[in-house]
Amino acid sequence: MGKFDKYEIDLKGMRESSAKYEFMLDNAFFAAIDVPEVQKGKVNVSLSVRKTSHGFNLNFHTEGVVIVPCDRCLDDMEQPVVSDDSFRVKFGPEYSEEGEDLVIVPEDKGTLNVAWFMYEFVALAIPMKHAHAPGQCNRDMNSRLHKYLRVSEDELGMDEMGDSSDFVQEEEEVEKPVDPRWNELKKILDNN
Repeated sequence: MGKFDKYEIDLKGMRESSAKYEFMLDNAFFAAIDVPEVQKGKVNVSLSVRKTSHGFNLNFHTEGVVIVPCDRCLDDMEQPVVSDDSFRVKFGPEYSEEGEDLVIVPEDKGTLNVAWFMYEFVALAIPMKHAHAPGQCNRDMNSRLHKYLRVSEDELGMDEMGDSSDFVQEEEEVEKPVDPRWNELKKILDNN
């Protein structure tokens, strides 16, 4: 028995016109998928399969929490994910994905493993930017960031962290003269 056998949907053997499936994607699932974007989480997936005259419609509702690194302090944080996704399935001679909403399944096999599709839906539901709420980031990392970045204390969540006197303020950089060779190169570019 394979590690993703429980995510196998028997389309050919469907007796009713529709079926519902419930899956819990936990830490073991994400570890088995072995992709770096998501390593941990607890996500419920509701799958509705409806048989049509042309094939099958699969509708996924994904809702839960994944653990991802914070973009600011790199500590793990809980990121809520919610998505509704769907695609169509048809029988054909061999497996293929036609566009973004059609999957061809070999008719002689008649089953579709939805594990990878569910993982992709979860990964795509994660926002591009994920950061702790203001004041929740790792204080030590925030102080190190503040040394090298020119941002206001509000952006780093300093207003809720308390005293910011231990942060070092960098001095304004003095404008340095430009090497004359660069000016000559600019003239060449401007002539073209």
